[in-house]
Amino acid sequence: MNDYDTLLDLLQARFSCRAFLSAPVPQDDIAKIVAAARHVPSWCNAQPWQLIITQGAATDTFRTALFETASKTPPSPDLPWPEGYPGIYGDRRRACGFQLYEAVGIKKGDRAASGAQMMENYKLFGAPHVAIVTAPRALGPYGAMDTGGFVTAFCLAAQSLGVATIPQAAIAAQAPFVRDHFNVPEDKMILCAISFGYADPDHPANGFRTERAELDDIIDWRNT
Repeated sequence: MNDYDTLLDLLQARFSCRAFLSAPVPQDDIAKIVAAARHVPSWCNAQPWQLIITQGAATDTFRTALFETASKTPPSPDLPWPEGYPGIYGDRRRACGFQLYEAVGIKKGDRAASGAQMMENYKLFGAPHVAIVTAPRALGPYGAMDTGGFVTAFCLAAQSLGVATIPQAAIAAQAPFVRDHFNVPEDKMILCAISFGYADPDHPANGFRTERAELDDIIDWRNT
C-alpha cells in the first residue's frame, strides 16, 4: 500500500463519533496524536494552535458543569456563527441531521427528542477526554483557518491509533464559560473542542456515515 492509499483509508475511516466507551486513552498515545498533528502548515509558520486536554476527573467535572451551563445559557461564541446555510450547504446539513435522528430512532418533527440529542454535545458524547482548541485573537481569521488544519490532522492521527474523535463547534458556543473554567486568557479565541476516546461500536449514533461531494462539485478546472 502506498502513502496515498494509507491516507485515503484514514480519511474514509474517520467519522464524527457520537458515543464513546469510558476507557481512557493512554497519555503516550495522546502525545503521539499531537506530535503528528503539529506538522500541518500555517501562515508564516505561526503554529497558532493551543490545546487544553482533560483526563479522568477533569473531564467529568467539565462535562457536568458544561451541560448545566448550556442548559440555561444562550450561545456566545468567540467567532461569529455562519450567517446561514444556503442551497446545497443546507441540504447537506439537514441530511446529516436526518441520518443521525433516524439512526437513534428520533421521529421527524420530534423537537424534544432532537433537542435532547443536540444537548449530548455538552455531555461530550460520553468521551473520556476533550481537547479545548484555542488560537491567539491577534492572528484573526487566518489563525483560525490554520488551526482548522491542525484539527483535521489531530483527527487523522487519532484514527491511525484507533482513537475516535468529534470536533465540536457547539462547545465554543459557551466560550465565556469555557474561558472561565479553564482560565483561558482573553487574548485567545476558543475555536472548538475535540472530544475523543474509543468509539462505542454498538451505539446506533455511530452507525451511519455522511456522503461526500463529487469531484465535479468541488473542482473548477481552468485550462486556458
